Amino acid sequence: MEFVRYTIFVDISHKIDGVSMTISERDIMGGLAKGLVVIETFTADRPRQTITEVAEASGLDRATARRCLLTLAHEGYADWDGKFFTLTPRVLRLGTACLAAMPLPQIVQPHLDRLSEEIAESTSVSILDGAEIVYVARAAQRKVMSIALNPGSRLPAYCTSMGRVLLAALPEDKARALLGQGPLPARTPRTLTDPEAVMAELAHIRAQGFAVIDQEVELGLFSLAVPLFNPRGKAVAALNVGLAANGAVSDLSARFLDRLLAVQHSLRGVLA
Repeated sequence: MEFVRYTIFVDISHKIDGVSMTISERDIMGGLAKGLVVIETFTADRPRQTITEVAEASGLDRATARRCLLTLAHEGYADWDGKFFTLTPRVLRLGTACLAAMPLPQIVQPHLDRLSEEIAESTSVSILDGAEIVYVARAAQRKVMSIALNPGSRLPAYCTSMGRVLLAALPEDKARALLGQGPLPARTPRTLTDPEAVMAELAHIRAQGFAVIDQEVELGLFSLAVPLFNPRGKAVAALNVGLAANGAVSDLSARFLDRLLAVQHSLRGVLA
């Protein structure tokens, strides 16, 4: 994964609930921004990094990367053995605090629990964060993936059912920008790696209102997802069911779509 090089823009415009807001350069704390970029360079593929590796991944110069890492170590967010840095569990406080402050997990969890019990399969809700989905709630009946999925877990959007329904809800130019030029990493032999092929699939999902994945994120896994809308009709999250790839993937919608759409309908009036 490549990280965007650290840049401060003179003016950053946001629109929140229809109100335009501008953040100027003098309002931005550059050191904090750089530290967050450094934290994001640590991934499952790169859990231990040297100063040079962090500098390369973040786009920061080596001296700046060093100061950020030593600050993280001093504050207990990283360990350092003299060469390699690793993040500590203290970093989880940042994500846990975010999830605790979000109303979405508390709202959807009871619905997930009921749905999972009714269909005897694992269900999840996620949101889109850049080119990835972030799990915010989950009700697991059984382990369906080789990796553990919990609130805060991340997966690529392009090859997951929840990711695709959320990408399909975006304007086409934004979805295309998130996919990039490609080719996309092939997680399994079935993964769509051509961005144009993914865009065509997004158009199909947009028209039918749901996404089906046949072992694209992991062999042996089927999944079906629908978007979750706020009262204004904006897709703010996605709901899915994931199960072992037994039988025909074409049977998924017949078996579970009505149940997922019922939850979608129930939540439409309460999601912000």
